[in-house]
Amino acid sequence: MRTPEQATNLEPAVARLLQAMPKAELHLHLDGSLRIETALELARTRGVEAPATWRGMFDALVAPMPCADQAELLRAFELPIALMQDAAALERITRELVESKAADGVRYAEIRWGPLLHLRRGLRLPDGIEAVVRGAEAGAAATGTVVRLIATALRSHDPADNVGLAEAASRFRDRGLTGWDLAGPEEAYPDPLLHRDAFEAARAGGLRITVHAGEWGGAAQVRRALDVGPERIAHGAAAWDDPALVDELRRRGIPLDLCPTSNVQAGIVPSLADHPIARLHRAGAPVTLSTDDTTVSDISLTDEYGRAVAEVGLSLPELWAIDRFALDVAFADEATLAPLRQAFDTWAAGVPEVRADQARSAPST
Repeated sequence: MRTPEQATNLEPAVARLLQAMPKAELHLHLDGSLRIETALELARTRGVEAPATWRGMFDALVAPMPCADQAELLRAFELPIALMQDAAALERITRELVESKAADGVRYAEIRWGPLLHLRRGLRLPDGIEAVVRGAEAGAAATGTVVRLIATALRSHDPADNVGLAEAASRFRDRGLTGWDLAGPEEAYPDPLLHRDAFEAARAGGLRITVHAGEWGGAAQVRRALDVGPERIAHGAAAWDDPALVDELRRRGIPLDLCPTSNVQAGIVPSLADHPIARLHRAGAPVTLSTDDTTVSDISLTDEYGRAVAEVGLSLPELWAIDRFALDVAFADEATLAPLRQAFDTWAAGVPEVRADQARSAPST
C-alpha cells in the first residue's frame, strides 16, 4: 500500500500532519466503499458471480481513472450493489466503513446510500434501513467517530417510490438518519423537480436536504438544483464557470460538497490541478472536501487532503478551514457538533501550520 507521501509527493512531515488532522467527511457513498476482502467473502457466500481473487476484485470495484463519463463511473457500482442485498451484508459494510474512516482520523462522517437499490432479493425497505442504521451505530460505538446517515433517492426511480422512501427514512431520524439526497444518472434525468413530492416528504419528516448536481450539464445543472431548496449540493464544481452562481451560493450560504479525485475520475474536470475547489474557497463560496467513494476511487480522506495540497494548491490553513467548516454545515444537531468543534479547535491550537496567522511557518510542499 502506498504511504500518503508516496501517493501525493508530499514532504513526510506534511503527510504525517494530514494523517493526524481530525477530519469531517460529508460526501461518502456506502456502496462505493466496500472492503475488497468483504466483497470476496460476500460474493462467495451469496452466490454472486464476481472475481475470486483479491486483484480481480480490486479491478472490478475500482473504476478507471479517468472514466469516459458519469455513466461509466456509475457502472462501477453494479457489483457492490449486487453484494448488498441482505441485512447482514448492509450492516457489516456500514460498520466496516465507519471503522476504516475512524482509522483515517475521520471524527465525523455522513454516509449516504440508496435504500431502494437493496431490495432485489426480497429485503423489506424498513429492514434494509434498519441494517444500515445498526451498522452505523455499531461502528460509532466501537470507534467514537460520530456518524449520521443520508438516504439517497435515485433520479431514475419512480417518483412515487421515492416519496415512500422519504417517509420510511424519516422514521429513523432519531437514530441518526438525518439527511435526504437525490443522485443517479443526471444526463438521462436532468430535472430534480420530477421528485418534488419526495423532497417535500423528506422535509416534512425532518430530514435535511442535499442534492447531487453538475456531474453532467455544467453550471446550469447546479443552478437547477437550487429549485429543490437544498442546504448543500453534492459535487457542483461546475458552478465555478458561472460567476453569478458562485456569488449566489456565497450569499445564500449553500456549500458544495466537493470530491476532486472523483471529479477527475468522472471526467468532470481534466485534472486535479484544474479542480476549482481552491478558487471557489478563495472567492468566498462555501465548500467541503470528501472522497465520494473510498473504494471506487481507491482513496482515503488523508490521501484526498494530500492531493488537495500538493496538486490542487490549497495551503494548509485553507485546507484546515475547509475541514473545520464541515462541522458548521453538517446534518447533526448542535449538541452533537459543539464538542466536535471544540476538539477540532483544540487540536488546531497546537499546530501553527494550520493557523492562518502562522501560515509562514508551515512546512513547504
